[in-house]
Amino acid sequence: MGDLAQKTYVMPVGVVMRRAPGVTAWVRWNWTVSAILPAAGPANWKLLRQEGEVQEFHAATLPLELHRSEAEAYRQALTANPPCLYVVLRDSDDAAQPWEVTLVTASPFEAQDYADTGEEQVEKIEMPAGLVAWVRDFTLTHFREEAFKKRRRDKKDIGAREDGIGDARIAQLADVYRSPAQAKKERLQ
Repeated sequence: MGDLAQKTYVMPVGVVMRRAPGVTAWVRWNWTVSAILPAAGPANWKLLRQEGEVQEFHAATLPLELHRSEAEAYRQALTANPPCLYVVLRDSDDAAQPWEVTLVTASPFEAQDYADTGEEQVEKIEMPAGLVAWVRDFTLTHFREEAFKKRRRDKKDIGAREDGIGDARIAQLADVYRSPAQAKKERLQ
């Protein structure tokens, strides 16, 4: 779990990728993230099970890091039904393992940043119950609601001086409300 004073919690999580036959002639294989393994050991595309042509691989084990400054994002993730983790994938040059597992995060905001670039694929996967409790404990420890501060207006009287009066660039009082294009035409003639 970790000491309450810690700013960051880290847990290794395994990412399980499923390879199933594609449904169109243009896509031979359909790859999806099918599971998360909390506290998993190291792996490099280890075959976990096979049923016909469908295979599941323990593709990688990455650290799931929780940072105190991201507690609001984790709170948002926990309110989703069901709570989810996000796995960031990049294209790989290897045909047998076409995805490189880059990141696992509990922050929907960070996942959105990766999704917006268009260079990575972000997969949403349900968080296992043990991880939900772990993330919830961290969030409850570190989340602080920001107090709403109403902005107050300045006390100065904004109507005390008319626009343009005293401005050397304006030839006469009637020019204050004239469009800039019209004033420019008159100067050029």
